Amino acid sequence: MTNHVRIGVMHDRDWAPEGLPGFARQVEALGADDLWVVEDLGWNGGLSAAAVALGATQRLRVGIGIAPAPLRSPALLAMEIATLARVFPGRLVAGVGHGVREWMAQVGVAPRSPLSLLEETITSVRALLRGERVELEGREVRLDGVRLVHPPADVPPVVAGVVRPRSLELSGRVADGTLIAEGHGPADMENIRALTAKGGAGPEHSLTVFSFACVGDDPAEVSRTLHPHTEGHGAWLGRPQEEVFTVSGTPEQAAARVGELTAAGADTVVLRFVGDEPLRQLEAVLAAAGRRPRR
Repeated sequence: MTNHVRIGVMHDRDWAPEGLPGFARQVEALGADDLWVVEDLGWNGGLSAAAVALGATQRLRVGIGIAPAPLRSPALLAMEIATLARVFPGRLVAGVGHGVREWMAQVGVAPRSPLSLLEETITSVRALLRGERVELEGREVRLDGVRLVHPPADVPPVVAGVVRPRSLELSGRVADGTLIAEGHGPADMENIRALTAKGGAGPEHSLTVFSFACVGDDPAEVSRTLHPHTEGHGAWLGRPQEEVFTVSGTPEQAAARVGELTAAGADTVVLRFVGDEPLRQLEAVLAAAGRRPRR
């Protein structure tokens, strides 16, 4: 089952950016499909991190997870994505989301209507990437005849990183796919699929699932390592800590958890490793999933 899903890894926001090129090259050599970078306020820039990872590798697909719509002009976001997509065709996925409202307020860009802003941003960015001239007088976005001079021939997917029901419907209506935050497991997937379908998503609408991951042979140590992450994330999701889904355990158990997400509809599973030696953990999961290193 895991051979039919893309398996990726997150370059965690807490890791120093100067380590990204070497990390990306090692992830590629291990045989992973994707590397996802993070854009959170005060950490790293997502577009610049994606450029670093793409430039350091040959075939690895790189995802931006996620660019906060309030922090990014749709025109500038489309320009940046188009540049990367032209230089590295077929290797980019652009994730866009609401952004953490408290952080957006910190920098004075919290929108009146987060739903309108996200819809107008994704709609206009996708149109610009297709080479269209965009006229939009929206509730949050205004574009007066903007067109890209160098749109990409291979238009990258634009996916929505969202959690709440109305946002999931919006993703199904306007995005190429949905990026699902850590903690969501197979039991959540049916509802997520239903909500994106309600918005109009078809079978081509992709589902990318982020998941906390910890691999080791000592269950108690794995549990201790995951605890602070699942505790905090459970509070954010509004669910008990024990219901926060993780890809964890022995390599075989972790690969089986990836298989559970695949069976529930995930197209891509992105592992956010916690604990020591994330590359060793990734290698163990990939081997258990039947993936071979690329030389």
